[in-house]
Amino acid sequence: MITDLLMILLVAFLAFLFWQQRRQSEIARTAISRHCEQLNLQLLSTSLLKYQFKLPDGRFQFHALYQFEFSARGDDYYQGQLIMIGFKAAKFMLPPYRIVDSEY
Repeated sequence: MITDLLMILLVAFLAFLFWQQRRQSEIARTAISRHCEQLNLQLLSTSLLKYQFKLPDGRFQFHALYQFEFSARGDDYYQGQLIMIGFKAAKFMLPPYRIVDSEY
């Protein structure tokens, strides 16, 4: 009887964690898409890279690291990263990329 209740609670907790991770992924995708639009970049793909406890600046905080690919000219691609702390986009990290001159 008690093991059945514990199993139901465990399944409900795992479903809750999955639902929260999906919500975070949707928010990250929206933030990455908006950031690429602001920089006139073409977004190619996004993915969850990993979860970490240590931020790049050395502080300890649980966060998710998302990786995305973008193109600046259409015939190239670059990989950027986004740090998500909870449901907030904390920091974008983009490599140097070629800027398209729209006058030509």
